[in-house]
Amino acid sequence: MRYGYIGSMRTRPGRRDEVVGILLLGADRLDAVGCQLYAVCTDPEDADVIWVTEIWDSAEHHDASLQLPDTKAAIAAATPMLTGEFTRRQLTVVGGLGVPAG
Repeated sequence: MRYGYIGSMRTRPGRRDEVVGILLLGADRLDAVGCQLYAVCTDPEDADVIWVTEIWDSAEHHDASLQLPDTKAAIAAATPMLTGEFTRRQLTVVGGLGVPAG
């Protein structure tokens, strides 16, 4: 069953664009490890918040992606620019525009 994840993170003031850049590094290669959708979004109502929406082939694919060297490096680079304020929701994806059947 497809796995969905929606989360937000708060950056330290003025660091949002740097973190967005880090999050987008390597995004074009995520499909090779089971990612169907990876969208990094800024919040028009809060200049220090980033939202990320993901759809994976499974929760296991998502978890495995967190162990990749590039992912670990991105987390290490972004962490000092974050406040530690996060939200997250794990979801079961049932379909929709652009979501492959299965």
